[in-house]
Amino acid sequence: MRVRLRGAVLAPVLSCALASAAGPAAPAPTQRPAEPAPLEKLFDNTAVSEPSAPASADFDGAGNSLSARDLAAAGWTPGRVLTFDAARLRWPCAAAGRPDNVRADGQAVRLSGRGDALSLLVAATGGAVTGTGTVRYRDGSRSTYRLTAPDWRTGPLSTKAVALPHMNTPGGQRAERTRLYVVSVPVARGREVAALVLPRDPGPGADLHVFAVTVRDNGAAWTGSWGASTAGYAKVGPWRDQTLRLVVHSGAGGPRVRVRLANTFASAPVDIGAASVAVQGADGGAGAARRPVPLTFDGRRAVRIPAGAQATGDPLDFPIPPGRNLLISLHLPGTVTAAPVHRESRQVSYAGAAGSGDRTGETGGASYPGTLTGWPFLTGVDVTGGPGSVVTLGDSVTDGQGSTPGANRRWPDVLARRLQAQHLLPRYGVVNSGIAANRVVTDRYPGDGVSTDTGGVSARHRLERDVLAQPSVRTVVVFEGINDVRAGTPAREVLAGLRSIARRAHERGLRVVAATLAPCEGFPDCTAAVEERRTAVNAALRARGADFDAVLDFDAVLRDPARPQRLLPAYDSGDHLHPGDAGLRALGESVDLRTLPPPTRTTSAP
Repeated sequence: MRVRLRGAVLAPVLSCALASAAGPAAPAPTQRPAEPAPLEKLFDNTAVSEPSAPASADFDGAGNSLSARDLAAAGWTPGRVLTFDAARLRWPCAAAGRPDNVRADGQAVRLSGRGDALSLLVAATGGAVTGTGTVRYRDGSRSTYRLTAPDWRTGPLSTKAVALPHMNTPGGQRAERTRLYVVSVPVARGREVAALVLPRDPGPGADLHVFAVTVRDNGAAWTGSWGASTAGYAKVGPWRDQTLRLVVHSGAGGPRVRVRLANTFASAPVDIGAASVAVQGADGGAGAARRPVPLTFDGRRAVRIPAGAQATGDPLDFPIPPGRNLLISLHLPGTVTAAPVHRESRQVSYAGAAGSGDRTGETGGASYPGTLTGWPFLTGVDVTGGPGSVVTLGDSVTDGQGSTPGANRRWPDVLARRLQAQHLLPRYGVVNSGIAANRVVTDRYPGDGVSTDTGGVSARHRLERDVLAQPSVRTVVVFEGINDVRAGTPAREVLAGLRSIARRAHERGLRVVAATLAPCEGFPDCTAAVEERRTAVNAALRARGADFDAVLDFDAVLRDPARPQRLLPAYDSGDHLHPGDAGLRALGESVDLRTLPPPTRTTSAP
């Protein structure tokens, strides 16, 4: 069955009619089956109730439950496929008041597929729960994993998949935030998964609940050509039945393309009525070189993206040239007053007039009189034919603040051009996961609700989404921490955060390259105490030990030899914190390309 809304074809309900039919709840399993079983066969707990019938569910053992009405308002309807961090997870096909999750106690869940991780849709009751389990493979081998499920009432909002405004209680509905989470655990690459053995019961008073699980493939055939990290959820427009034409710059090229969109941090779904891709015309602006090509999502021109979730377009035979500006056009058929955004784009994009409708197919730019200087919804452009991706995880210097707008002179742009221009090493794509004002340890944006702060959640909290789930990621370059030391975070805590990032990336088989922090004397808050903390971080990074596979000394590249606590004047954008075009070019050109591939793939220097 297809449902239409204002001309948009929405995703089918996916054969949930029988599971959602009225009637008594299915009996909960009384013992674990000896053989692996589908997750739905193991459901032994009911988490969701209608506000009018709260007694039909008891998620936490105290009679409390999630609101079916809130889930529907978020777009989380029974059987809905929800994409999080490149994993497609199906919300249970259960009506409110029927079993919809399993309390982990060593059950074996039947799975199949190859990928880079297993993703689980979870929440804990009675406090956060950490447990260990086993992944079984078709060849008879096994690996262990460890996961933590945050509590559904008190867990961090910065890492939640969705937050709902109410909790159903035996005494009626209460206005209290409830949360659900998606967590991922590593698997052995190349091996076919056969089953996941869940952690054992953590004991009385707490439970780890699993709603869905899948083998995640983060895009083995794809290379990231362009990317941007969602930095916050901000007021926009309002946009009413109009088309946005977003300008992005390709790094790697390839014969096929797909586009990734996200509704990160949102509390309600968003409708994309139509979308298209084109190469920007030679004159720049909103005009395309040729007629834009329509994008589809699961075969449909329109897509509804539930709250917090993502949407990946279908592969499209459309050659993407390296180093060219692209136009990604999105028609918003409804009214949008807030959106997930990447604010510091250093690029002018374009907007049609309110009420002008779907202009995604137009070649000319006359229908786009408005401009915007951010990237809403759009998070990635991927191509086929490449060897994988390098992700640059950083703050405003990686984001390009200080560079000339529209010139694509960020240091990751320089690195991308160098990789594409040589042939001795893998010609990786470069995904820029920099966010202006971002920190390693603490969140700038709280991760929930409309906010004027678009500094993002911390690098630790966004690592899964912005690095580990990126297409065919091979290496992460971490250049971050100056905002932490400026905010007073002790050097030891910054280093602990960087090491935790490295540890998690190594668990997924990635190469981790760290960069020293650049000087900032002369910027108003860069005091002597800040310099002391920065110097301590850099000293520890240079003596990297086993934490990092390589270190880039960006501090040495940018500092003034006569006054090492300051940027070299020729590299300074003028504010003494952000390098200008010359400094960013120096950073991109200083990277020894041999530090990027895994050791087994290195060759002679390019």
